Amino acid sequence: MSNPYDIPSDPAKRHSSALTDGVERAAARSYFKAIGFDDDDLRKPMIGVATTWIETMPCNINQRKLAQDVKRGIRAAGGMPVEFNTIAISDGVSMGTEGMKASLVSREVIADSIELVARGHLLDGLVCLVGCDKTIPGAAIALARLDLPGLVLYNGSIMPGRFRGRDVTVQDVFEAIGAHAAGRMSAEDVHELEGVACPGAGACGGQFTANTMALALEFLGLSPAGLNDVPAVDPRKAEVAERCGELVLQLVRDDVRPSSILTRKAIENAITAIAATGGSTNGVLHLLALARELGIPLEIDDFDEIASRTPVIADLKPAGRFAAADLYEAGGLGLVARELVKGGLVHADARNVDGRTLGEIADAAEEKPGQEVVVPIERPLKETGGLQILRGNLSPEGCVVKLVGHERKLHRGPARVFDCEEDCFAAVADGSIQPGDVVVIRYEGPAGGPGMREMLHVTAALVGAGLGESIALVTDGRFSGATRGLMVGHVSPEAARGGPLAALEDGDTVVVDVEARELRVELPDGELERRLEAWTTPPPRYESGVLAKYAALVSSASDGAITRPPSQEPARV
Repeated sequence: MSNPYDIPSDPAKRHSSALTDGVERAAARSYFKAIGFDDDDLRKPMIGVATTWIETMPCNINQRKLAQDVKRGIRAAGGMPVEFNTIAISDGVSMGTEGMKASLVSREVIADSIELVARGHLLDGLVCLVGCDKTIPGAAIALARLDLPGLVLYNGSIMPGRFRGRDVTVQDVFEAIGAHAAGRMSAEDVHELEGVACPGAGACGGQFTANTMALALEFLGLSPAGLNDVPAVDPRKAEVAERCGELVLQLVRDDVRPSSILTRKAIENAITAIAATGGSTNGVLHLLALARELGIPLEIDDFDEIASRTPVIADLKPAGRFAAADLYEAGGLGLVARELVKGGLVHADARNVDGRTLGEIADAAEEKPGQEVVVPIERPLKETGGLQILRGNLSPEGCVVKLVGHERKLHRGPARVFDCEEDCFAAVADGSIQPGDVVVIRYEGPAGGPGMREMLHVTAALVGAGLGESIALVTDGRFSGATRGLMVGHVSPEAARGGPLAALEDGDTVVVDVEARELRVELPDGELERRLEAWTTPPPRYESGVLAKYAALVSSASDGAITRPPSQEPARV
């Protein structure tokens, strides 16, 4: 009788063979056979299918189905798919509550959990299905750490809703809350809007953080070009997912690792694409974090340099007219690539996991006749890109301002200082914020929050209340990709670690000077330093649990708000 263990495994089973091959691994094989795998399966490369499915949002809700499509592609290409799940936090659901503090923290947990499953089960390759905001960079960071052949597939954007004859997104709902507080919209109208704004599966429909990062991953080369574009409910999404399952086997067989794709050139391409589409300022945090994982030198000022030479060429919400589904119908991100290549603004030789260069992807772009979503690079919507980095005596390590969605480059006004988002929202709701104010929300940074909450609940309420063009907002927290107006975020160092925001007082004159790239407070010489010397560190908001651990380990926003061992922590202010 022949020895059943003598039949050789697929040579592409570079890692999992140590888990499954030989008589000494019989116990492990018995576990897999209990699930339904057989000897033939166990000789094939083991490919992880990581999903971020959760029943708290539409953003990731289609991933159970997509996972089956991916697995079908893996099997057809000769692999053994193994599905596993990690977490997701809905920014849209948790916005404006304590729950939002979990959002950025979840990026680290997602990356950690994918890494642990891949290491613990010696996977040969990975397909990561992502949707809501932090799942996208979390998966990219995990692949970068593992340097395992794999790719990331965005499960797609939600379609726009329809409200009284016009397209709407969740951004409109957040702004309606402010309009209601200002007496400009009835509760009945808000209720009608909330019922139609989000019509089905998929992540937020504008060029908010999810679609910004989905675009970034295609320009990074970690997502096959043109596949993230396909909306969540489009029938083609199943075909796209199956194709990704087939493609990952080719990556495994050819041993194409993320380290050969994720280069400095690729990161510069992603930054350029974010700037050119008026994308979310969260892209700054996530690309800094990814660069740190890869050991690629990247500083916050690099974003300013790249954005300053990059025009805005996509007319996308929140500042523009169109949603992500409209971009797909117009011809997709290939149109953005085409214009950026034409303008010499990206590295056309950077490679994608699908085997093509960015230049080849641009050449293959197919434009819908008459589309208005992407404009020619010769006639941009704005001459410079969608974000800028400011420094000054309030932000010596830098902060981020989004340039699309408003035209103001200078604001000087009295500070209205709040130590948490809830107190600020209450002031907006009771009408005590006045035109000309500089709204300051501090102690909401990575460590101080902890978790660096997004401020869409406040910023959208300000816009809805009719104050969007007459105030500025400054925070050591973050902004949603749906935020518009003169809003300055990621102020570093943060207040909880002794940053200058901690010394601000109500009535201080704060200046946001975009052209001078400066955020400053006008005080007599030595006054800011005197106040900081008298300042004491506030007690932590959490004494135990994941948020306490995160606060102890997280770096500055100017460094990507990454977590690292205390021995690697930079000196604090």
